[in-house]
Amino acid sequence: MPDPAGQPLHLVVMGVSGTGKSTIAQALHGRLGWEFAEGDDFHPEANVAKMASGRPLVDEDRWPWLRALAAWTAERDAAGTPTLLTCSALRRTYRDLLRDGGEGTWFVHLVGDKGLLLERMSSRDHFMPPSLLESQLDTLEALAVDERGAVYDVANPPERIARMVLAQLDLD
Repeated sequence: MPDPAGQPLHLVVMGVSGTGKSTIAQALHGRLGWEFAEGDDFHPEANVAKMASGRPLVDEDRWPWLRALAAWTAERDAAGTPTLLTCSALRRTYRDLLRDGGEGTWFVHLVGDKGLLLERMSSRDHFMPPSLLESQLDTLEALAVDERGAVYDVANPPERIARMVLAQLDLD
């Protein structure tokens, strides 16, 4: 289901912390070879320090980060280059801003059992502490029916999720 207007496709792998956004995006990258960006790499040091200290970000922290992600996508969109991007994209307004990067933006929304997510977060080396999962779940707004994208359960293995995404988009 690539964009009928011939626009490049921009996949945003989204979800709360612990859903495996980076893992799924890497699996997709391995199959597609599209330009890839890890959204966390765009966070300013102040955001990373705030989260690492156990304090959730607020919108004022997020807007510059989201604008940087949309600008990264827009640069590639203008060149006709499809992309893969990881970003929590928790709220509709955040996704609206990300869609400004390119008309072909499509969301891969990863969801999972809270216990599984906490287990994953506790077993990795990442700045986001498990204590912030609840604030992310509270902030999360599901994809609306008018948003381009689909939901995938992370109880499935990463390679299976990647195959499901590619099949849904007719890219396999």
